[in-house]
Amino acid sequence: MQPETIQEMIESNLPGSQAEVCGDGRHFQAVVICDDFADKGMLQQHRMVYAALGDQMETAIHALSIRTYTVAQWADAQNAA
Repeated sequence: MQPETIQEMIESNLPGSQAEVCGDGRHFQAVVICDDFADKGMLQQHRMVYAALGDQMETAIHALSIRTYTVAQWADAQNAA
């Protein structure tokens, strides 16, 4: 699986999201920005991303590291960097 495919799956199945994905074909890292993450714990946010990927998490993706942000949190993180 290609990082671009994972990015498209996240963005199309998690409305209003923006994703940046990189990886080597089996191990991936994703930054996902979505205001639907507001008022949800990290576990709930990650479950939302896993749900967007469906059964690909069990069949095509060996490992996925996820960092989740709301739009405001992402802006704050970028300003702090």
